[in-house]
Amino acid sequence: MAEIFESAGIAVLYGLVGFVVMVVGFVALDLVTPGKLFHVVWTERNRGAAVLLAGQTVAVGLVIEASIRASESELGLGHGLLSTLLYGLAGVVVMTLISLLVGMLTPGRLGAAVLDDDGTRPHPAAWVQAAMYLGTAFMVGAAVS
Repeated sequence: MAEIFESAGIAVLYGLVGFVVMVVGFVALDLVTPGKLFHVVWTERNRGAAVLLAGQTVAVGLVIEASIRASESELGLGHGLLSTLLYGLAGVVVMTLISLLVGMLTPGRLGAAVLDDDGTRPHPAAWVQAAMYLGTAFMVGAAVS
């Protein structure tokens, strides 16, 4: 029975680390998109922003999952939690940098195009950028495993 409580406690700790990385990912995405992301998604109900945020959230989750798996071989719980945090943050940095680079290579401002919502469907750039986050997550996940 003690093992179950210990495992549950470890899961909670990794969950908290993952949550911190998710928050940093949200802040990073907020910095590279026009407007305040929370307001644009929840108040303005912008579909493009929602697609982008959903893609980035799943992507960060994939990096965290790979980071936790990679940390299983680490020395001790503290080391595993730290490596998960650092790998997760590295994933957020790489995703954000790639997003900025692609934004410089596309016509107009990519963040503005993503938020160009005609009221019925998101701009195609939202799907492309969300997929870019996912692709980056698979690369980073493979690198940390």
